[in-house]
Amino acid sequence: MSNISSMRGGRSRKFKSEINVVPYIDVMLVLLVIFMVVAPLSTPSMINLPKAGKSNQPPTEYLEIELKPDGSATVGVHGKKTVSTKKREELGNRLEELHAKYPDLPLMISADKDIKYDEVVQTISQANKTGIARVGLSTR
Repeated sequence: MSNISSMRGGRSRKFKSEINVVPYIDVMLVLLVIFMVVAPLSTPSMINLPKAGKSNQPPTEYLEIELKPDGSATVGVHGKKTVSTKKREELGNRLEELHAKYPDLPLMISADKDIKYDEVVQTISQANKTGIARVGLSTR
Protein backbone atom coordinates (compact mmCIF):
# COMPACT_ATOMS: atom_id res chain seq x y z
CA MET A 1 0.00 0.00 0.00
CA SER A 2 2.76 2.40 0.76
CA ASN A 3 4.22 1.73 -2.67
CA ILE A 4 1.02 2.75 -4.35
CA SER A 5 0.75 5.99 -2.43
CA SER A 6 4.35 6.82 -3.18
CA MET A 7 3.78 6.12 -6.86
CA ARG A 8 0.90 8.53 -6.96
CA GLY A 9 3.09 11.19 -5.50
CA GLY A 10 1.14 11.41 -2.25
CA ARG A 11 2.75 11.45 1.10
CA SER A 12 2.26 8.84 3.77
CA ARG A 13 0.62 10.27 6.88
CA LYS A 14 2.34 10.05 10.22
CA PHE A 15 0.50 10.51 13.49
CA LYS A 16 1.70 13.28 15.74
CA SER A 17 2.14 12.04 19.29
CA GLU A 18 2.92 15.42 20.83
CA ILE A 19 0.90 17.22 23.48
CA ASN A 20 -0.09 20.78 22.83
CA VAL A 21 0.96 22.58 26.05
CA VAL A 22 -0.09 26.10 25.08
CA PRO A 23 -3.58 25.83 26.66
CA TYR A 24 -2.05 24.50 29.89
CA ILE A 25 0.37 27.40 30.04
CA ASP A 26 -2.53 29.84 29.55
CA VAL A 27 -4.49 28.25 32.40
CA MET A 28 -1.45 28.33 34.69
CA LEU A 29 -0.81 32.01 33.97
CA VAL A 30 -4.45 32.86 34.73
CA LEU A 31 -4.24 30.95 38.03
CA LEU A 32 -0.98 32.71 38.88
CA VAL A 33 -2.56 36.12 38.30
CA ILE A 34 -5.57 35.16 40.45
CA PHE A 35 -3.35 34.02 43.34
CA MET A 36 -1.21 37.15 43.08
CA VAL A 37 -4.33 39.33 43.37
CA VAL A 38 -6.00 37.32 46.16
CA ALA A 39 -2.90 36.74 48.35
CA PRO A 40 -2.53 40.34 49.63
CA LEU A 41 -6.24 40.48 50.46
CA SER A 42 -6.12 37.48 52.80
CA THR A 43 -3.41 38.72 55.19
CA PRO A 44 -4.80 38.95 58.73
CA SER A 45 -4.75 42.37 60.34
CA MET A 46 -4.47 41.00 63.90
CA ILE A 47 -2.42 38.02 65.04
CA ASN A 48 -3.04 36.61 68.51
CA LEU A 49 0.31 35.45 69.82
CA PRO A 50 0.55 33.31 72.95
CA LYS A 51 1.76 34.99 76.10
CA ALA A 52 4.90 33.69 77.76
CA GLY A 53 4.66 33.32 81.50
CA LYS A 54 7.43 33.40 84.05
CA SER A 55 9.49 30.23 84.17
CA ASN A 56 9.00 28.01 87.17
CA GLN A 57 11.96 27.57 89.45
CA PRO A 58 12.94 24.00 90.25
CA PRO A 59 11.81 22.84 93.67
CA THR A 60 14.23 23.47 96.52
CA GLU A 61 13.77 19.99 97.99
CA TYR A 62 13.44 16.87 95.83
CA LEU A 63 14.47 13.24 95.60
CA GLU A 64 17.62 12.87 93.56
CA ILE A 65 19.08 9.94 91.63
CA GLU A 66 22.48 10.24 90.01
CA LEU A 67 23.24 7.45 87.53
CA LYS A 68 26.88 6.66 86.82
CA PRO A 69 28.38 4.84 83.81
CA ASP A 70 29.66 1.90 85.88
CA GLY A 71 26.08 0.91 86.80
CA SER A 72 26.09 2.38 90.28
CA ALA A 73 23.86 5.19 91.45
CA THR A 74 23.40 7.55 94.37
CA VAL A 75 19.93 8.05 95.79
CA GLY A 76 18.75 10.55 98.35
CA VAL A 77 17.07 13.82 99.13
CA HIS A 78 18.78 16.82 97.54
CA GLY A 79 20.99 18.58 100.05
CA LYS A 80 20.71 15.76 102.58
CA LYS A 81 22.24 12.34 103.04
CA THR A 82 22.57 10.24 99.88
CA VAL A 83 23.20 6.50 99.65
CA SER A 84 25.19 4.72 96.94
CA THR A 85 23.75 1.60 95.35
CA LYS A 86 25.41 -1.00 93.16
CA LYS A 87 22.40 -2.80 91.65
CA ARG A 88 19.12 -1.73 90.11
CA GLU A 89 17.10 -3.72 92.69
CA GLU A 90 18.78 -1.74 95.48
CA LEU A 91 17.91 1.46 93.63
CA GLY A 92 14.25 0.45 93.42
CA ASN A 93 14.09 -0.51 97.11
CA ARG A 94 15.78 2.69 98.24
CA LEU A 95 13.49 4.75 96.02
CA GLU A 96 10.42 3.06 97.57
CA GLU A 97 11.73 3.85 101.08
CA LEU A 98 12.33 7.49 100.22
CA HIS A 99 8.93 7.86 98.55
CA ALA A 100 7.23 6.38 101.62
CA LYS A 101 9.12 8.84 103.83
CA TYR A 102 8.67 11.88 101.52
CA PRO A 103 5.53 11.22 99.42
CA ASP A 104 5.13 14.79 98.13
CA LEU A 105 8.63 15.32 96.76
CA PRO A 106 9.29 15.12 93.02
CA LEU A 107 12.16 13.06 91.60
CA MET A 108 15.11 14.51 89.68
CA ILE A 109 17.26 12.11 87.65
CA SER A 110 20.71 13.13 86.52
CA ALA A 111 22.79 10.77 84.41
CA ASP A 112 26.32 10.80 83.12
CA LYS A 113 26.66 11.54 79.40
CA ASP A 114 28.30 8.15 78.78
CA ILE A 115 25.36 6.17 80.20
CA LYS A 116 22.88 4.32 77.96
CA TYR A 117 19.58 6.14 77.65
CA ASP A 118 17.73 2.88 78.32
CA GLU A 119 18.96 2.97 81.92
CA VAL A 120 17.42 6.41 82.36
CA VAL A 121 14.12 5.16 80.91
CA GLN A 122 14.19 2.13 83.21
CA THR A 123 14.75 4.43 86.19
CA ILE A 124 11.78 6.58 85.17
CA SER A 125 9.70 3.41 84.86
CA GLN A 126 10.74 2.31 88.37
CA ALA A 127 9.80 5.72 89.73
CA ASN A 128 6.35 5.49 88.13
CA LYS A 129 5.84 2.01 89.58
CA THR A 130 6.61 3.29 93.08
CA GLY A 131 3.97 5.99 92.69
CA ILE A 132 6.13 9.06 92.02
CA ALA A 133 4.10 11.27 89.69
CA ARG A 134 6.56 14.10 89.02
CA VAL A 135 9.86 13.07 87.43
CA GLY A 136 12.39 15.52 86.00
CA LEU A 137 15.63 15.10 84.11
CA SER A 138 18.66 17.16 85.02
CA THR A 139 21.12 18.39 82.42
CA ARG A 140 24.77 19.14 83.00
